[in-house]
Parts: sequence; C-alpha cells; structure tokens
Amino acid sequence: MPTILSVSYPLACVGPDAVGGAEQVLTLLDAAIVRAGWESIVVAGQGSFTHGTLVATPMPVGPLTEAVRRAAQERHREAIVRVLREHNVDLVHMHGVDFDRYLPPAGVPVLATLHLPPSFYAPAALRPARPRTYLHCVSRSQHAAFPPDVPLLPPIENGIPAEAFGARVRKRGFALALGRICPEKGYHLALEAAHRAGLPLLLAGAVFRYAAHERYFREEITPRLDSLRRFIGPVSLHRKRRLLAAARCLLVPSLVPETSSLAAIEALASGTPVIAFPAGALADIVEHGVTGFLVNDQHEMAAAMHAAESLDPERCRAAARTRYSAERTQREYLERYERIIAGSAALSPA
Repeated sequence: MPTILSVSYPLACVGPDAVGGAEQVLTLLDAAIVRAGWESIVVAGQGSFTHGTLVATPMPVGPLTEAVRRAAQERHREAIVRVLREHNVDLVHMHGVDFDRYLPPAGVPVLATLHLPPSFYAPAALRPARPRTYLHCVSRSQHAAFPPDVPLLPPIENGIPAEAFGARVRKRGFALALGRICPEKGYHLALEAAHRAGLPLLLAGAVFRYAAHERYFREEITPRLDSLRRFIGPVSLHRKRRLLAAARCLLVPSLVPETSSLAAIEALASGTPVIAFPAGALADIVEHGVTGFLVNDQHEMAAAMHAAESLDPERCRAAARTRYSAERTQREYLERYERIIAGSAALSPA
C-alpha cells in the first residue's frame, strides 16, 4: 500500500479544531488515507492531532517574526528529510503557502495544493524547477486567476463532511463570523454591518501572533465590540457546529479573492445562509437569494442580515450535500495520488 507524507504550514497545527482551511483539508485527507488502508505520515506543528503518524515540529512561542518563520521552515525541512530517510514514501503532499522553502530533494514526487490566491506565493514556487513537482488549486475560480504559464493540474474542489453539520437546533438571533482574525478577512466590516442592522454578532477565531494581525485586532476589531457584538476567541469543532446551526446567518466580508470557504460551506450544511462579498469562490458557493446573499458593502450586508430569515434552511443543506461532499474530495485526491505515483501520462496542466 502507498505511503503518503503530508506536510502542513510550519506555523499552524492540524486536527479537527484547526482554524485554517489548508489545515482542515489536510486533516480530511489524512483520515481518508488511513481509511483506505494506506500509510499516512504527517509533518505538522506540535499539538496537532492526526489519524496517521504525526512527526511533530516545535511550535514557536511569542511573536511570529520573519526569523521565527525561517527557523520553523528549517525544522520542517529537517523533519521531511528524516522521514524520507527512514520510510519508503511514495508521495509528498505539501499544503503550506511557503512549501518551496522546504521542498525535499529531487526523487519522490511532490504534490503541492495551492490554498491561497496567486499573489501569496513566491514566483519561483509557481514554476518549480524540481522534477516531478505538481501543483493544483482548490476551486475553478482560483485556478482561472493564475497566470497561464503556471503549470497546474485540474483543481480539486474542497469538500466537508456535510452530515456532521446537520444538527437541528433552535435558531437564535445572532449573526456569526468565523475564521482567522486578520486584515484581509474584513471582519471589521461585519461588525459595522451588525451595528447598522441592530443585531448581535459573535466573532469566533484566532488572532495569530503576527504583528499586522495583532495590530488589526487592536485597532479595527476591539473598538467595534460591545455587549451585543462580541469576540469569543477560538472555538472547538463541537462548539463551531452548534454556533453555525444556531446562527441566523454567517457573514464572510473577505477583502481578497477567496479560493474556497470551508466556513461558508459548513454554514450551508448547517442550514444557515451565508452573506458574503463576491470575492473569488464565494460568488460560486453562495447562490444569491437562495442560499444567501452576495453584497457589495457593509450597508447591503446589514440589510441582508434581516432578509436572511426568509431563506429556506433545507435549500442551504441540499446545496452543501450535493456540491461539496467530503467523499468526492477524498476520492479525487486518492485517485490523483495513485496517478502521480504511477507516473501517469494523464498528468498534464489543465
């Protein structure tokens, strides 16, 4: 049976309570690899939870400076080399935005999933000189945004275990925003919309120790909080499911093109409509007037928060089940692994 080495972003943990989409996708695939009877090895930060064998690298304590990032990348590189020396790995699957900084030596094939917009990657990372190094995206809209000379395999759309988000709980009056607290996510606009709508908002997520993220939280988020608009910090998977099911709507005011949005898909699976800016893949995920609303600013978002109660939760659940199943995502990845390992001639840029 094949052995797959999955490699996370060095400054984030993986597991069911992971905040980032890349880490959640890695967790989903680690489970699928083990379930298929293959061997799964995961290089990820200490404190991660995996179904396969975890090779943990130390997680930094304190501010996340460039020096800290470089040190974490080097520890990841050393761990990868050690795993390749001690195990007969058939394929390395990399998920970090900085994967080019710790690519293994030539030999074993590498698949890098690009979870972020093109501008987030170093130009050299998108045109790898290393042999048998394959790149792909997580949505059609993201794929289309890359320059035509970047050699991409066809995208594999993200999916979720929709049945895990089907809890039937009483809807409460609050809106929800959920994810990493950083400038590009635009959560200050969600707070402004909630103020304009006169509705409560819960903002859940982690503030990572980057200077820009901490400054954004201090200057843009904290002043907009009050007794009705509250920051509740990171939440467990169990609590996230209950919050998504109970919310009147999920707000996704992203200021950059989203390559996917697991939070939006999870909200739909919970029967909760999504109100989002039409940024990247969000325009594909949200069916305007059916599973949510696509809005252009916080003024339209505030109005849509009231209109969300008119939408049918069952239409939301059906959209998540039919379009974004975890089983489809896992199957397509396992098939891609097999083709790469076999050196299939079918592997060519889309």
